[in-house]
Amino acid sequence: MDTLNITNGDIILEFIYLLSALFFVWGLKLLSSPDSARRGNMWAGAGMLLAMIATIVLHCDSSGDPIKGANIAIILGAIAFGGIIGGLIARRIKMTAMPQLVSFFNATGGAASALVALIEFSNPENQSGLVTLLGLVIGSIAFSGSMIAYGKLNGNVKDIFTKWMTYINLVILAGLVFLLLFILFGNAPEETRQILVYVLLAGSLVYGVSFVMPIGGADMPVVISLLNSFTGIAAAMAGFIYQNQAMILGGIFVGAAGMILTLLMCKAMNRSLINVIIGAFGGGGAGVDREKGIVKEVSATDAAVMLNYSSRVVIVPGYGLAVAQAQHICSEMDELLESNGVEVKYAIHPVAGRMPGHMNVLLAEADVPYEKLVEMDEINPDMPKTDVVVVIGANDVVNPAALDDPSSPIYGMPIINVQEAKNVIVMKRGMGKGYAAIENYLFYADNTRMFFGSAKDSLQKLVTEIKAL
Repeated sequence: MDTLNITNGDIILEFIYLLSALFFVWGLKLLSSPDSARRGNMWAGAGMLLAMIATIVLHCDSSGDPIKGANIAIILGAIAFGGIIGGLIARRIKMTAMPQLVSFFNATGGAASALVALIEFSNPENQSGLVTLLGLVIGSIAFSGSMIAYGKLNGNVKDIFTKWMTYINLVILAGLVFLLLFILFGNAPEETRQILVYVLLAGSLVYGVSFVMPIGGADMPVVISLLNSFTGIAAAMAGFIYQNQAMILGGIFVGAAGMILTLLMCKAMNRSLINVIIGAFGGGGAGVDREKGIVKEVSATDAAVMLNYSSRVVIVPGYGLAVAQAQHICSEMDELLESNGVEVKYAIHPVAGRMPGHMNVLLAEADVPYEKLVEMDEINPDMPKTDVVVVIGANDVVNPAALDDPSSPIYGMPIINVQEAKNVIVMKRGMGKGYAAIENYLFYADNTRMFFGSAKDSLQKLVTEIKAL
């Protein structure tokens, strides 16, 4: 009877895991659109909650014993503690710090998977040696790499780039592969294997730091999506260790989604995935100096007239828009112009901001209709017939050096071709350089006018002037 009950419990548990996986899939489907993204998060969260409850209630160990009461208390306590901390962070985090939060969450997921692998490697019941070591390596890289990404995005860590970094990263990566294989197949004594596992852990942590440290400029969104994929893969490895279908499926979904996004980001940046892995891009080089020309400023009144009497206006949002929290006043200006017969669109670069989809999230918060957000490839052909482009806080993604300066670190990166528009208004606090720390000669072009000041204050002035016309 006990065996029958255990078997039935296992069948029910596996069925619930399958149901949870369906919740994950549906949640991912809904996340594909800003209009349904909130519901997508709820569905995916419900799937995970269902899997957690089912595991606590129905899971049995290899002896057929259910989870003991003391362990359940520890599990529930950890869930409550983590839930409270996560809820407080989510409510207090500013939209400008969202990329740092994503990096921090990636780090915690990688650390958890690495700890699982480290603990279970010495467990005699664990027969998944390769999977365990892969989870240790990938989880450790995800943890240390994500923490460095967090520091760089938060301004606490600077780029370190030398011509030797590529070779150093390749040597470390080759050493990790060799050490992993030696632990598995080297027939070393058990004590030696245990020591080497810690060496593998340390090397993986070092590699996570070394491959993220040289990466800078607009390349950071690529790295964030790659680290997100690593976290998912590491979670799947932990699932294989415990033969837990929910962890396996959830990790695979996160890993696959992150890898697809990484490949899309690489395409948008005109980079190869191998360059991302070995840390061979971003940073380094400042481009060649050339005649800058004269900076021409525009007043709020003149800018309002240009916008109000245009037929077509394109707004290019960037990180400066997020910093100023100006998305709501930007949406108000958009609605005001459209009420006066002006067609307004938003040009979205795939890596604008500090994480994939940063601008989409920001504008969705201000209730900007999704159909007004146009991807770079779709809007670039329309730039020559655009009357005014308003660049709000963007820099590297509109820098013509990517097209005409082979010595520039962003050369070859597809950009939004705002320089082809009839008029360009650039909103910036000053003439500071972007995240890639290179000069932007768009600011000196004949068809460009600079509108200095905080994005929020500048947009408010434009709204006031447009209403007065």
